[in-house]
Formats: sequence, C-alpha cells, structure tokens
Amino acid sequence: MLKGSCLCGAIRFETMSPPKGVSMCHCSQCRKQSGGVWSSAYVPERDLHIEGEVNWFTSSETAKRGSCPTCGSFLFWKANDENTISFSLGAADGPTGLTLEKHIFVADKGDYYDITDGVPQSA
Repeated sequence: MLKGSCLCGAIRFETMSPPKGVSMCHCSQCRKQSGGVWSSAYVPERDLHIEGEVNWFTSSETAKRGSCPTCGSFLFWKANDENTISFSLGAADGPTGLTLEKHIFVADKGDYYDITDGVPQSA
C-alpha cells in the first residue's frame, strides 16, 4: 500500500490497508513537535507494520506520539481509546495518491498563515 521511513532510516513503516482521514493538524502540540502543520492519515493499528524501535511519548491523557529515537522524526500519533494509528504523510516514500480531506484544530493554528484551500476545517 504505502511505505515510509524516518529521516535516518532506522524506522520504516508500511500500511496494509488503504489510509483514511487525510488531514492537516494545526494544534499547538503538532506545531511544536513538527515545526509546522502535521499532515497525516490513519489505518487500523493492526494494518500498520513498523520496523525499528519507536520512542513513544505520552503527550496528553488521551494520546501518545511516536518518533525516532535517533533522528527525532515525528512519525505516529495514537489515541488511547481508538484502534487506529495515524502516520506522518511527510515521511511517506514517494507519491501517496491521497487527497487532503480536512484541516483540524484550526483554532490553534499559527497566526503567520491563512488556510485558503477550501478544504473543510474544524476547530
């Protein structure tokens, strides 16, 4: 389906089902961790094959974030009460063939840019 990796290649991942929920997250946590907007999609957790040792960070009471302990690439986001896992589209190897579906947490977006692409937005 879709393959990706961190910057140094220590972590590789592959989806076993078509990704869904293509979004750009504008929340303050994603902005701080990624340095900007974080683009992601999700698959059922059982359908994401990960090679390498992911460093999991509990970022809130409801979710954790996965990154590479070597290069620091922010790769995964996982809600505690869901059976899906989001992965970074920026870490995808080659074209994804996906289309942006939504912008999320736009109330937290940076004041240095506007969202003008016409894609649905949620606060």
